[in-house]
Amino acid sequence: MGVPKFYRWISERYPCLSEVVKEHQIPEFDNLYLDMNGIIHQCSHPNDEDVHFRISEEKIFADIFHYLEVLFRTIKPQKVFFMAVDGVAPRAKMNQQRGRRFRSAKEAEDKIKKALEKGEILPTEARFDSNCITPGTDFMARLQDQLQYFVNSKQTSDRSWQGVQVYLSGHETPGEGEHKIMEFIRSENARPGHDPNTRHCLYGLDADLIMLGLTSHEPHFSLLREEVRFGGKKSQKRITAPEETTFHLLHLSLMREYIDYEFSALRTQIGFPYDLERIIDDWVLMGFLVGNDFIPHLPNLHINHDALPLLYRTYISVLPQLGGYLNENGHLNLGNFEKYLEKLSEFDREHFNEVFVDLKWFESKVGNKYLNEAAGRAAEKEAGSKKAKKREEAALCLAGLASANKEPPEEEEEEDDIFESELRQYKRTYYMTKMGVDVVSDEFLSGQARCYVEGIQWILHYYYHGVQSWSWYYPHHYAPFLSDIRNIADLRLTFDIGRPFMPFQQLLAVLPAASKDLLPQSYRPLMTSDSSSIIQYYPLDFKTDLNGKQQEWEAVVLIPFIDETRLLAAMEPCNEHLTKWEKTRNRHTECIVYTYDTDVDLTYPSPLPLLFPNITHCHVRATAVPMDAWHVSMAHVGRPIDRSALYFCGFPTLQHIKHKFYKKKGGVMVFQQPSRGENTILEIIQQEEPLCEEVAARVLGRPVFVSWPHLEEARVVAVSDGETRFVLEEPPGVQKVYERPSSPPPTRTSHLSDKDHKDWVKDVQGNTEHFMKRKGIVVKETAVVVYVQQLTGRKYVPLPDGSVVLEKQWSRQVLNFPYQTVVKDIEAFDSCHARFRTLEELFPPTSNVFMVGHPYYGALGEVLDSSDVIKEGRVRVVFNVPQEPQLESLIHNQHKFSVRYSPGYILASRLGVTSYLVSRFSGSIFIGRGSKRNPCGEQNVEVYGNLSVCQPVW
Repeated sequence: MGVPKFYRWISERYPCLSEVVKEHQIPEFDNLYLDMNGIIHQCSHPNDEDVHFRISEEKIFADIFHYLEVLFRTIKPQKVFFMAVDGVAPRAKMNQQRGRRFRSAKEAEDKIKKALEKGEILPTEARFDSNCITPGTDFMARLQDQLQYFVNSKQTSDRSWQGVQVYLSGHETPGEGEHKIMEFIRSENARPGHDPNTRHCLYGLDADLIMLGLTSHEPHFSLLREEVRFGGKKSQKRITAPEETTFHLLHLSLMREYIDYEFSALRTQIGFPYDLERIIDDWVLMGFLVGNDFIPHLPNLHINHDALPLLYRTYISVLPQLGGYLNENGHLNLGNFEKYLEKLSEFDREHFNEVFVDLKWFESKVGNKYLNEAAGRAAEKEAGSKKAKKREEAALCLAGLASANKEPPEEEEEEDDIFESELRQYKRTYYMTKMGVDVVSDEFLSGQARCYVEGIQWILHYYYHGVQSWSWYYPHHYAPFLSDIRNIADLRLTFDIGRPFMPFQQLLAVLPAASKDLLPQSYRPLMTSDSSSIIQYYPLDFKTDLNGKQQEWEAVVLIPFIDETRLLAAMEPCNEHLTKWEKTRNRHTECIVYTYDTDVDLTYPSPLPLLFPNITHCHVRATAVPMDAWHVSMAHVGRPIDRSALYFCGFPTLQHIKHKFYKKKGGVMVFQQPSRGENTILEIIQQEEPLCEEVAARVLGRPVFVSWPHLEEARVVAVSDGETRFVLEEPPGVQKVYERPSSPPPTRTSHLSDKDHKDWVKDVQGNTEHFMKRKGIVVKETAVVVYVQQLTGRKYVPLPDGSVVLEKQWSRQVLNFPYQTVVKDIEAFDSCHARFRTLEELFPPTSNVFMVGHPYYGALGEVLDSSDVIKEGRVRVVFNVPQEPQLESLIHNQHKFSVRYSPGYILASRLGVTSYLVSRFSGSIFIGRGSKRNPCGEQNVEVYGNLSVCQPVW
C-alpha cells in the first residue's frame, strides 16, 4: 500500500530517521523480510520512459537472484529470511490495482504512439508488460519455479543460508506481500517463548511500511529501502544493479521516540495514563485520513498542504476531553473518533472561508450578473473537467454563490447565515458533480458517513488483525466532507470474511483490455467482444481527475467498479475451456519453509537448464505451512516493551545525551534540497565546559559511540581544545583498546600552531553545520573535539594454541566530533559473538578460501587436512594460481590499437560489465591517507591513472 508523499514528509519532519547503510555499521538482525514486488518491478522494467527498452525473462530472473543475494549478504539475517510475493489481494485493494494498471497501459500506449509519430523505429520484440506482475499470469508461475530453485541452490551451497529458515510465500498464497509478512510477525509475537528483543529488518518501497512496522510494537525494527532522490528528471534511468545502489535504513526505534516528542504535551494534559503504545496506534489511524490504497483522501486534506500537522494539532486539543484513545488495538472507539472528527471538521469551514472571502471580493468587483454567468459555465463544465485544485474549488464555490444569489437575503440577515447557506451549497455541488447524485439527502450523507467509517475500521483490522473481509471495498472514487461524517458513535460495524478471488478472477478484475494476452485464451473475448456481458468494465478510453492533487500519477482514474456477481457469472462458461497448465495456475497454495537438512540428498531439476544447472546433491527440506497457521485472535494484545537502559548496537536512540526539542522551519537537507516544512530540532543542552586534559584521561584509547543518535562505535585516538592536543602514541600498525587502570594509553601532548588552530576551528564549524543542516541537531559552542577511528568490522585472529578470537578492527581514517555529541559509558548489547573457536572450525578440510596476502593475492584455494600443523596456528591450502596473460605481442602491436576509441557504454557492452565499472578502471585511482579532518594531515598517492585518454567523452 502506498501513501503518496508520506515518506518524504515524515523524513523531513524527523530528520534523523534514516541513515545510509555502511558495510561495517549495519546492526545484526535476526529476521529479514522482503516485500518482493518492488524487486521484481526494479529488475524487469527499470525505465518505463524508454520505449526502446527490451529485456529477456532469463535476464530478469538472473537479476532478481542477484538482488536477493546482495540483500541477504548485506543484512545477514541470523534466524529467518522471509520472501513474500503479492498474492490475490482483498477486494478493497483491487480497485486501486485496477486503476493503476489501466493508467500504466494507457501511458505505455501513448508513449509508443508519440515515438512512432517522431519517426522512431521500435524493436520488433514485444515490450515487457509490467501488468504481468499480477498473480495467476504465466510469468508469475515461471518466476515461482525460479525462486524455488534459487532457494534450494543457495541453501545447498552457501553456508550462510544453511542456519536460516527461508520462507517463500509466492503469488499463489493469498494476500499482499507486506501483510503476509506482518501476519507472520504477529504470530511469532503471540508465541509463549517469543523474544521481545527480536531484531527485524523489512525491505520494501511503500511508505506505509512505516505504519505497518509500528503496529507490531516491536522495539527493534528497521526498514531497508533504496535511496530516494527527489527533483530529478522523469526520464532518468533507475539504478538496478544493487552494488551501485545506495541503501537506507529507516529506524522505527527513532520513529517511536519522535512520535513521543510530537505528542509530549499530552503527558500533563490528559486525565488517564499516558501510554506511548496507544499514542502510536492513534498516530497510525490519523495517517489513514490523508488517503491510501483502500479509501480516498478527505476533501482538501493533502500532505503537501500540511494536513498531517493539522491532524496532530487537533488530536492534542481533543484527546484530554475524551477519556481514552481513538484506536484500541485495531478496534475503532467510535464515540471518541466522532468527537475527534467533529473538532477536525472545523477545517472544512476554515478552508471554505478562505475561498469565500476571495469570491465575495470578486463579486463586489464584477457584479452578480457576471457571477451568475460564470457559475453557469463552471457548472456545465464541472463533471467532465480535469482542472487544478484552485480552479476546481472556485467553480464549486461560484456555483454555491450563484444558488444563494437567486433569492437575495434580506439586509438584516446575519453574515454567518449566508456563510452557512453557501457552505451547504458548496458541499452539495461537490457531491452532485463528483458522485453524480441528483439529490443530496440526509440519507445519502448518512450512507456516506457510514461507508467511510466502515472503511477506516476495515483498514485498522487489516493492519492489526489481518483480512477481516475479502469482499469489502469502498464503493466511491471520492470521500465525504469531514463535517458530514456525523452520528457514527452508535454504528455497528461487522464484516463477512468471505473468500479471496481465484487468480484468474483477479486478473479479469484488474487488467485492462490492452493486457488481454496475459489471460488464458478463453477469457480474452470477455474484454474485447461487443457481446460480452461485462464489456463496460474495460473501457479503451477513460478520464482522470486530479481532485486537488498536483501530479498526474496521483489522479483518480474514473473507471467503473467491477460487479463481482456479474464477473463470476460471465467467467463460468469459459472455465471449462481452460488447459491443464492453466488450471494449475488458477489455485491457492501454502507458504513453504525451507531448511537445510543433511539427511536429504536428491537431485533438484533446473527450470532453465540452459541457464542454471541441476542441483545434483540438494540438502533442502521443504515444508508447507497451513494457511491458517499464523492466525492470531483479535483479542490478543502484544506484551509491553521492556524499557531497560540496555542499548542494542545499531539501533539508534535519542537517549544518552541531554537535549530539548522543538519544531521550526530549519531548512534541514534530508534529500537533495532544503526542506520547506517544519523540522523537529534537537538542541543539545550545554553542560559544564570540560577540560581537555580531563577528557583525554577519560576517553583516550577507549571505545565510544559517535554520530548521535545513530551511535556508531569508534576508538578515540586524539583530543584537542584548539590549543592543546593529546594524541595516542602507538607503534605503526597497532590499534589497541586501553582499559584503565590496568593499561593506561601511551599519550603524547603537544601545543597547536596557528595553522593547526585554524584547522581546529574549521573542524568545529564543519561539525556544527553538518549536525544542523543534515540532522536538525543544534550543537552550540564546542570546547573539545575528539578524533576517532570508527569500527570497520571484526576479524578472527589465531592464537599460538590453535584457537581463534574475534577482535574488533578499526579504520585507519580519523574523523572528528564535538565532545558533547559523544556517548560513553553505556551498557551496550553486542551480539557479534564468535561462531568459531578453533582454526579447525574456521578452516575445515575441503572448504574454499581466498588468499589475501602474498604471494598469491586473490587466488582461490581449497583447505587440506591440517591436523598435524593446526596446533601451530597453520593450515595447509592448495591454491589454483591463474597463469599470467601473455602481453608481449599486445605491447609490440600497441600502436595498432592506440587510436581506437570507443564510448564507455559500448566498451561495457562488449565486456559484459556495467558502465559504472568501466568508469572506475578508466579513471584515476588515488589512495588517500586520513581525511580532511585528520589532525596528522593527509597524503594522496595516485596508483593507477591516465587511462581516461582511451575513453573520450561522448
